[in-house]
Amino acid sequence: MDGGNELIRRAAANPQVLQWHTWASLTPGPSLVILGAVHGNETCGAHAIVRAIDDLQHGRLLLRRGRLTLVPIANPLAFGTNTREGERNLNRRFVPRAEPQDYEDRITRQLAPLLATHDALLDLHSFHTPGDPFAMVGPRNNQGTREPFKRAQEEGELARALGVNQVVEGWLDVYDSAAHARGDTQDDEGIGTNEYMRSQGGYAVTIECGQHEDPAAIRVAERAIRGALALLGMADVPAPSRFAGRAARLKDVFLRESLADELAGDWHSFDVVKAGDLIARRADGSELRAPYDGSVLFPHPEADVGQEWFYLAEPS
Repeated sequence: MDGGNELIRRAAANPQVLQWHTWASLTPGPSLVILGAVHGNETCGAHAIVRAIDDLQHGRLLLRRGRLTLVPIANPLAFGTNTREGERNLNRRFVPRAEPQDYEDRITRQLAPLLATHDALLDLHSFHTPGDPFAMVGPRNNQGTREPFKRAQEEGELARALGVNQVVEGWLDVYDSAAHARGDTQDDEGIGTNEYMRSQGGYAVTIECGQHEDPAAIRVAERAIRGALALLGMADVPAPSRFAGRAARLKDVFLRESLADELAGDWHSFDVVKAGDLIARRADGSELRAPYDGSVLFPHPEADVGQEWFYLAEPS
């Protein structure tokens, strides 16, 4: 695997060049693109992808049909500094611009056309606090104006095939609430890789593989890659166990209003709460209690003021 490590070193050393690898079988089939390190400090996807590249190059993994594109480091600038973003969050305004204004705009101008030529996207991420891995899907089929979609069944099948034991839905609606609370009213605010993929007629799943520094997150990402390939019939690989439970639907988001705001416990994603349970306290002493039975998601005790502090979800 030294070749994979060298690939990572080269990508981090030259943030002005994006690297991806594509394999195209002569047997027709679906097209899948897999992204790692959209956020630079979420490295498990990059390591899992370079292992898959090495397996493909040395014949340990064979593409049977379709087309597979692997992008180990989608944001080299952020990856090289081990930070979430380079000049801004790549996954909050992933919309090509005729005149790019920052580094992430220039990344988007290259990646967006690549995504648009594929049927499906698997985006590999990780999170701040300890917790179980989970997959995230988009809206149900609809003809609305914000995120019209008609491939929810395929997207759900992909999410359930990745070897994780929880699926979350409804992110964009709740994020829109947070954006408006901050005063962000741009139409493209909140549009990430998955939302862009859906806007181009494809479907997309994000998998949150575990805590950033946990080595097990790499194994979760590797299992997800093979789960996607198995589901789509693109490679003869063992399929992980499918998730057959209920999804969790994001319902509310709470922003941190002061650095003196404090969570009331060491919350992890999917920790269960009952209506009335104390979750956090504001700087003025006021309490934030669960308004319904559900679970905490994405707790970020070190969130900046005005940023998402934690989410609440209900069974779906």
